[in-house]
Amino acid sequence: MRHPLARLIAKTAVIAGVIASFAFPVLAQDGTGPMPENAQPRSYGGGWVCDLGYRVAGTECLALDIPEHAYPTGRSYGTGWECDRGYEEVNGISCNFISLPTNAFLRSSGYDWQCERGFRQENEACVPIVIPERAYLTDDHSGTGWTCDRGYEALAGTCSPIVVPENAYLTNADYGAAWACERGFVRIDDRCDAVVVPSNAYLDEASYGPGWSCDRGYEPLSGSCVSIDLPENAYLDRSGNRWSCNRGFRLSDGMCVLAR
Repeated sequence: MRHPLARLIAKTAVIAGVIASFAFPVLAQDGTGPMPENAQPRSYGGGWVCDLGYRVAGTECLALDIPEHAYPTGRSYGTGWECDRGYEEVNGISCNFISLPTNAFLRSSGYDWQCERGFRQENEACVPIVIPERAYLTDDHSGTGWTCDRGYEALAGTCSPIVVPENAYLTNADYGAAWACERGFVRIDDRCDAVVVPSNAYLDEASYGPGWSCDRGYEPLSGSCVSIDLPENAYLDRSGNRWSCNRGFRLSDGMCVLAR
């Protein structure tokens, strides 16, 4: 009869062999098992990697199915290959030639095309950009491809003169108002009216309001600036046109009284 310790050692060896048989493919996938054909030692660390054009499959390095006009990337994810410049991938199985329409060129990526300057894309063709009078070509491929000269605005495919009222100037803005009123004037409909500044006020070019603000210590009232009657235990706030009660006081009937 075999000694119990011998039986235990034999059983342990069998179990270890089973575990090793399951672990071997995992080691192979990681490139740390025995090196198969079409593989080479890693350039750093230990283990191995499949040759270019091959990919790990279980314990082997199998050749990739690389279509015509493609090259292997050496990456372990994706298809493992990319199309040559001037070709595009189709359904992950082939590389089709990119046919360029007239007046187009390949982008720097090599996988798409763009119309030449003076042309814009319509479906799969490059058509000439029709530039109206008083306009010039731009590099904006998403719009008309042209913009109007200074002093003109685009209307229905043409460039019409911008009517600038008296006391106004061109803004040269691509979007928004084409003109703005000069300092001291405010826009009313399509004209610029002079800002009437009351006593104890100054011009204020804020985009809202009457075009003026009251001096410090004054507040607006019915189109004029009246002196602020500052109650006892109060101070002018940051604007200088309103007041607040001192700390420890509260507002009551227009006065600042002790807070309780």
